[in-house]
Amino acid sequence: MSHATARGLSPVRHVLANGAVILVKRSTVTPAVTINASCHAGIVHEPPAAPGLAHFLAQTIDRGTERRTPGDLADALDGRGVALATSVNRHALALSCSCLAEDFDATLDIVVDVLRRPSFLEDEVARKRAEIATTLGQDADNPAVQAVEGLFELLYGASHPYGRRSKGTVEQLERISRETLAGFHRERIVPSALSLVMVGDVDPVRAIDAAARLLEDWQGATPRALALPPVEHARARRRVVRPMMNKSQADLAYGFTTVTRSDPAYDAFWVMNTILGQFGLGGRLGDNIRERQGMAYYVFSSFDAALVGAPLFVRAGVDGSRVDRAIAAIDEEIAALTRDGVTDAELDDTKRYLKGSMPRHLETNAGIATFLQSAEFFGLGLDHDERLPSLIDAVTREEVHEAARRLAPDRAAIVIAGPYRDGSAQAGCRRLRKAPATLDEARRAESGGPRRL
Repeated sequence: MSHATARGLSPVRHVLANGAVILVKRSTVTPAVTINASCHAGIVHEPPAAPGLAHFLAQTIDRGTERRTPGDLADALDGRGVALATSVNRHALALSCSCLAEDFDATLDIVVDVLRRPSFLEDEVARKRAEIATTLGQDADNPAVQAVEGLFELLYGASHPYGRRSKGTVEQLERISRETLAGFHRERIVPSALSLVMVGDVDPVRAIDAAARLLEDWQGATPRALALPPVEHARARRRVVRPMMNKSQADLAYGFTTVTRSDPAYDAFWVMNTILGQFGLGGRLGDNIRERQGMAYYVFSSFDAALVGAPLFVRAGVDGSRVDRAIAAIDEEIAALTRDGVTDAELDDTKRYLKGSMPRHLETNAGIATFLQSAEFFGLGLDHDERLPSLIDAVTREEVHEAARRLAPDRAAIVIAGPYRDGSAQAGCRRLRKAPATLDEARRAESGGPRRL
């Protein structure tokens, strides 16, 4: 059992004898408390034979407990004005909610009950299975979902935990039984895999004592250590088209695998991605492709923290007749970044923005809870919020350029979903024998002018 505090956000960290981690940050701005319970039970922990299991668990875990029927649970939450949210990502399954400070003890009891003792009633499991099957049908008809899922499969491979479809397929869903859900819960939702964060108008000692009373008798075998397959970085350009000719818009996903969260170059990639287009209109991609050329409905880049090579990818929504031109424009922006790096002005502006945005991200209880969970998961330390401005300041222009050099259009993975086929634009538009190699070539092709093929 250990107990530690830090300055800055000043969270208090306490570890129970069973391995459960408790983090508390007191904030008296509002008379409310956010509770966020996260377990290492994400998509990467699913058995290879059961894709979609973590998502299915997240959908059913709050549908009644051994102590409360679904109706009793709903009444207990609704009576306090509490909405309990469940979510899952690659790494973790989480329960989160906010309550009035006066309802803290009762709400914490409900959250822990849901986490520890879900009942997995057969009718609730069947109902959620049907809902997920409907969602899968909607996803199959959604170009944005198809592009992103296709990109991750292309980047990591369909068998890699990072490349799996998060919800699986309808056929795989049908094979997940109540017993499968209960077994995965028993294996992965255990105290040694739990991080419980509480932020708000509650005394840390009182919060820790309340959590300890609800958790200290909980026992469970420590899960097997996660061993993720290494990621092989691409050596050639890859491209997949998922034609959806009945759609009015094509969605593009264009990306690379990069570095782990623990890599010293992570902050340089973070800065570089912000300059490239993390916030859409504020980056190079948005300025060029959407504002100056007006060819995209949206365009932005994204960089996720990961345990293996993290994905850095660009997403864009365009008219089907402009797909080749949009890809050529992304190629040229990536090539320019790789070749020339960033300017001093871009670097300085981005550093100011990232440091200035921190208070906004940490101005709510929920924002602080999310930040603390991420820092705990990736082992960033209790003082990460204090060190972050200096970490941003320490990033140099050359480090950003070095990060950019790891990207190259000739190693990009590209997935196109929508009214487009390789060698064609929308139905009724002319055919091309191959995709244009440059932006100028794409413009000539689109305008119908002479082009070299």
